[in-house]
Amino acid sequence: MLPLVVVSGLVFANLKIKNETTNKLSPKPLSVAERKAQMKKWEATADGVNYKKWEASPKGKKVLTSAAKIKNHISAFTNMEAVITSLSLPPGSRLGFGVMARINGDDYIINFEPEKSQLEQLHSLKVNDKIMIKSHSVSYAPKYSYPIVSGEYVERDGKEIFKRIPRKGGC
Repeated sequence: MLPLVVVSGLVFANLKIKNETTNKLSPKPLSVAERKAQMKKWEATADGVNYKKWEASPKGKKVLTSAAKIKNHISAFTNMEAVITSLSLPPGSRLGFGVMARINGDDYIINFEPEKSQLEQLHSLKVNDKIMIKSHSVSYAPKYSYPIVSGEYVERDGKEIFKRIPRKGGC
Protein backbone atom coordinates (compact mmCIF):
# COMPACT_ATOMS: atom_id res chain seq x y z
CA MET A 1 0.00 0.00 0.00
CA LEU A 2 2.71 2.44 0.95
CA PRO A 3 4.72 1.83 -2.24
CA LEU A 4 1.57 2.65 -4.16
CA VAL A 5 1.23 5.87 -2.18
CA VAL A 6 4.83 6.79 -3.00
CA VAL A 7 4.37 6.07 -6.69
CA SER A 8 1.02 7.91 -6.72
CA GLY A 9 2.68 10.93 -5.15
CA LEU A 10 5.31 10.89 -7.86
CA VAL A 11 2.65 10.64 -10.55
CA PHE A 12 0.67 13.57 -9.13
CA ALA A 13 3.85 15.61 -8.81
CA ASN A 14 4.61 14.89 -12.47
CA LEU A 15 1.08 15.94 -13.45
CA LYS A 16 1.49 19.26 -11.67
CA ILE A 17 4.82 19.86 -13.39
CA LYS A 18 3.26 19.00 -16.77
CA ASN A 19 0.50 21.53 -16.22
CA GLU A 20 3.03 24.23 -15.38
CA THR A 21 5.42 23.48 -18.23
CA THR A 22 3.47 22.32 -21.24
CA ASN A 23 6.39 22.81 -23.63
CA LYS A 24 8.53 20.10 -22.01
CA LEU A 25 8.38 16.48 -23.12
CA SER A 26 6.63 14.04 -20.86
CA PRO A 27 8.99 11.94 -18.74
CA LYS A 28 9.57 8.33 -19.67
CA PRO A 29 7.96 5.71 -17.45
CA LEU A 30 10.30 4.25 -14.88
CA SER A 31 12.13 1.12 -15.90
CA VAL A 32 11.93 -2.00 -13.77
CA ALA A 33 15.41 -1.31 -12.42
CA GLU A 34 14.47 2.29 -11.53
CA ARG A 35 11.30 1.15 -9.76
CA LYS A 36 13.28 -1.44 -7.80
CA ALA A 37 15.85 1.20 -6.84
CA GLN A 38 13.11 3.55 -5.64
CA MET A 39 11.49 0.74 -3.69
CA LYS A 40 14.80 -0.13 -1.99
CA LYS A 41 15.28 3.55 -1.15
CA TRP A 42 11.77 3.77 0.34
CA GLU A 43 12.23 0.51 2.31
CA ALA A 44 15.21 2.14 4.04
CA THR A 45 13.04 5.02 5.31
CA ALA A 46 11.27 4.89 8.68
CA ASP A 47 7.90 4.33 6.94
CA GLY A 48 9.35 1.51 4.86
CA VAL A 49 10.90 -0.21 7.88
CA ASN A 50 7.64 0.08 9.85
CA TYR A 51 5.65 -1.29 6.91
CA LYS A 52 8.00 -4.28 6.57
CA LYS A 53 7.69 -4.99 10.30
CA TRP A 54 3.87 -4.82 10.04
CA GLU A 55 3.93 -7.08 6.98
CA ALA A 56 5.87 -9.73 8.93
CA SER A 57 3.75 -9.43 12.08
CA PRO A 58 0.83 -11.80 12.81
CA LYS A 59 -1.60 -8.89 12.35
CA GLY A 60 -0.08 -7.99 8.98
CA LYS A 61 0.00 -11.60 7.81
CA LYS A 62 -3.70 -12.01 8.72
CA VAL A 63 -4.68 -8.89 6.74
CA LEU A 64 -2.59 -9.93 3.72
CA THR A 65 -4.03 -13.47 3.80
CA SER A 66 -7.59 -12.12 3.96
CA ALA A 67 -6.91 -9.78 1.03
CA ALA A 68 -5.45 -12.66 -0.99
CA LYS A 69 -8.59 -14.78 -0.40
CA ILE A 70 -10.74 -12.41 -2.47
CA LYS A 71 -8.11 -11.52 -5.08
CA ASN A 72 -9.77 -13.58 -7.82
CA HIS A 73 -13.17 -11.95 -7.21
CA ILE A 74 -11.55 -8.53 -7.30
CA SER A 75 -9.64 -9.23 -10.52
CA ALA A 76 -12.71 -10.65 -12.28
CA PHE A 77 -15.16 -8.10 -10.74
CA THR A 78 -17.47 -10.94 -9.69
CA ASN A 79 -20.05 -11.13 -6.90
CA MET A 80 -18.90 -11.80 -3.36
CA GLU A 81 -21.49 -12.73 -0.76
CA ALA A 82 -21.06 -10.69 2.39
CA VAL A 83 -22.85 -10.44 5.73
CA ILE A 84 -22.93 -7.04 7.45
CA THR A 85 -21.32 -7.37 10.90
CA SER A 86 -21.24 -3.71 11.95
CA LEU A 87 -22.69 -0.46 10.65
CA SER A 88 -19.68 1.53 11.83
CA LEU A 89 -16.00 1.40 11.02
CA PRO A 90 -13.28 0.67 13.61
CA PRO A 91 -12.50 3.57 15.98
CA GLY A 92 -10.11 6.11 14.48
CA SER A 93 -10.97 5.25 10.87
CA ARG A 94 -10.64 8.03 8.34
CA LEU A 95 -12.19 6.22 5.42
CA GLY A 96 -15.47 8.09 5.16
CA PHE A 97 -18.68 6.08 4.89
CA GLY A 98 -18.44 2.31 5.27
CA VAL A 99 -19.51 -0.85 7.06
CA MET A 100 -17.87 -3.99 8.37
CA ALA A 101 -18.74 -7.24 6.60
CA ARG A 102 -17.74 -10.89 6.67
CA ILE A 103 -16.80 -12.50 3.35
CA ASN A 104 -15.83 -16.19 3.30
CA GLY A 105 -15.27 -16.20 7.07
CA ASP A 106 -12.99 -13.12 7.19
CA ASP A 107 -13.88 -9.59 8.25
CA TYR A 108 -13.40 -6.67 5.85
CA ILE A 109 -13.97 -2.94 5.85
CA ILE A 110 -16.33 -2.11 2.98
CA ASN A 111 -15.71 1.50 2.02
CA PHE A 112 -18.11 3.53 -0.14
CA GLU A 113 -17.88 6.86 -1.90
CA PRO A 114 -21.60 7.57 -2.21
CA GLU A 115 -23.34 10.55 -3.71
CA LYS A 116 -25.91 12.17 -1.41
CA SER A 117 -28.70 10.53 -3.41
CA GLN A 118 -27.28 7.08 -2.60
CA LEU A 119 -26.93 7.52 1.17
CA GLU A 120 -30.52 6.61 2.01
CA GLN A 121 -30.18 3.20 0.37
CA LEU A 122 -26.88 2.50 2.13
CA HIS A 123 -28.26 3.66 5.49
CA SER A 124 -31.01 1.04 5.08
CA LEU A 125 -28.42 -1.73 5.63
CA LYS A 126 -28.72 -3.61 8.91
CA VAL A 127 -26.46 -5.97 10.84
CA ASN A 128 -26.79 -9.55 9.50
CA ASP A 129 -28.07 -8.37 6.09
CA LYS A 130 -26.74 -10.55 3.28
CA ILE A 131 -25.47 -8.53 0.34
CA MET A 132 -23.68 -9.21 -2.92
CA ILE A 133 -20.76 -6.90 -3.50
CA LYS A 134 -18.46 -6.25 -6.46
CA SER A 135 -15.20 -4.37 -6.30
CA HIS A 136 -12.16 -3.61 -8.40
CA SER A 137 -9.82 -3.06 -5.46
CA VAL A 138 -8.79 -4.26 -2.05
CA SER A 139 -6.19 -2.38 -0.05
CA TYR A 140 -4.61 -2.50 3.38
CA ALA A 141 -2.60 -0.34 5.71
CA PRO A 142 -0.82 -0.97 9.01
CA LYS A 143 -3.33 1.33 10.73
CA TYR A 144 -6.22 -1.06 10.05
CA SER A 145 -6.68 -4.64 11.26
CA TYR A 146 -8.81 -5.52 8.22
CA PRO A 147 -8.42 -5.31 4.44
CA ILE A 148 -10.34 -2.43 2.88
CA VAL A 149 -12.66 -3.31 0.00
CA SER A 150 -13.80 -0.41 -2.15
CA GLY A 151 -17.52 -1.04 -2.66
CA GLU A 152 -18.46 -0.35 -6.27
CA TYR A 153 -21.67 -2.33 -6.62
CA VAL A 154 -23.98 -3.71 -3.92
CA GLU A 155 -27.26 -5.57 -4.16
CA ARG A 156 -29.54 -6.87 -1.44
CA ASP A 157 -32.37 -9.36 -2.13
CA GLY A 158 -31.56 -9.19 -5.86
CA LYS A 159 -32.03 -5.41 -6.00
CA GLU A 160 -29.24 -2.92 -6.64
CA ILE A 161 -28.81 -0.60 -3.67
CA PHE A 162 -25.50 1.01 -4.62
CA LYS A 163 -23.50 1.54 -7.77
CA ARG A 164 -20.46 3.81 -7.70
CA ILE A 165 -20.92 6.84 -9.87
CA PRO A 166 -17.68 7.66 -11.73
CA ARG A 167 -16.13 11.01 -10.90
CA LYS A 168 -16.70 13.78 -13.38
CA GLY A 169 -13.76 14.28 -15.72
CA GLY A 170 -11.90 11.14 -14.71
CA CYS A 171 -11.86 7.71 -13.14
